[in-house]
Amino acid sequence: MSGTESIRHPRKPWALPSAIAQEFDPDRAGRGQRRTVRDWFADFTCFGAAVVLGMLGADAISANPHVSRDLADFDQVVGALACAAVWLRRRWPLGFAVAMVPVGLVSDTGGGAAAVALFTLAVHRPFRHVAWIGAATLAVIPFAYWMRPDAEVSYGVSIVFGVLVTLTVIGWGMFVRSRRELLLSLHDRALRAENEAALRAEQAQRLAREAIAREMHDVLAHRLSLLSVHAGALEFRPDAPRPEIVRAAGVIRESAHEALQDLRQVIGVLRGGDTGTPGRPQPTLAALDALVAECREAGMEIVLDSRVTDPAAVPAAPGRTAYRIAQEALTNARKHAPGAEVTVTVTGAPGEGLTLTVRNPAPPGDMTEVPGSGQGLIGLTERAQLAGGELTHGPRPDGGFRLEAWLPWAS
Repeated sequence: MSGTESIRHPRKPWALPSAIAQEFDPDRAGRGQRRTVRDWFADFTCFGAAVVLGMLGADAISANPHVSRDLADFDQVVGALACAAVWLRRRWPLGFAVAMVPVGLVSDTGGGAAAVALFTLAVHRPFRHVAWIGAATLAVIPFAYWMRPDAEVSYGVSIVFGVLVTLTVIGWGMFVRSRRELLLSLHDRALRAENEAALRAEQAQRLAREAIAREMHDVLAHRLSLLSVHAGALEFRPDAPRPEIVRAAGVIRESAHEALQDLRQVIGVLRGGDTGTPGRPQPTLAALDALVAECREAGMEIVLDSRVTDPAAVPAAPGRTAYRIAQEALTNARKHAPGAEVTVTVTGAPGEGLTLTVRNPAPPGDMTEVPGSGQGLIGLTERAQLAGGELTHGPRPDGGFRLEAWLPWAS
């Protein structure tokens, strides 16, 4: 009766590794699978324990003056058959235990095999089976000692001893079963924790890539729109004065340089490598004036109404989000409403939040439909929501467009 036995788990909600599955699966012999060295050791241990206890019982029954020679021989034959049947315990634990109940009644030599049967049943089968077979075994103990009374021990002491031995064997088997169930539960928790950790890592990676993609869109869309505006001016006005051509070419060169720098930074983050140089500082609300000046140089008409006393005092997170929203809004205005005057209004205070409004009237002439329009607004809405704020946008009655974002500003 080895503590290394396995328990029966007919339904497994997860896939165990092969080594653990072989160790904890009690019915693999019944399915034609090969037994492991551990299985053979457990089976030989149980068989050896049954034989040793059976030999002790055979000696006792042979020396018992209350038992006839023929009954002692019958007892030993039944005990030998019971010990041989121990090899069937793994395939049919319940049937083996049921067969050992009458064996325990008629044979002292088969007592070891009966104990092995109870232990195997407690390890392999649910408690209801153990309760019924254990109760039947306890019920036949008085009759067994009445039929073959011990020559040296009183009837009452013999019954108490038999009951204690039976309860000990059942308790030991249930302890082994509980221990195996605990190991399976811990293994299940480990698998679940590993899967959850992998999912969390995958989700974190996905969120990081989405943030990088959003940042790339905000930065490159602004830079490339400047390139498009000035390149278009050079294309449609080849006879422009030389100073204007030089200024447009300078803006194109500077915008291309800035776009390359921003692109290198984003690619460096994606690669996860350390280039040995510090990353470029992220712009905040304090850089809004420079953004507006850059757009004015590109030919846009912008009215900036900043009612925030000290833009540098705005926390980095809402300030950076507000800057990116203003950048994308100005880029959209430059693409969809060329020539229209854009008004940018910034208000807010600690505890009240930060409000950014960008609006423009209908552009002079017909609006040109730009492919892929609306994707930037979706990204801005997601960015504002991730920052704990909200963003609304839509056309105005006069044919223009209005975008308003509110971001939290802790006091």
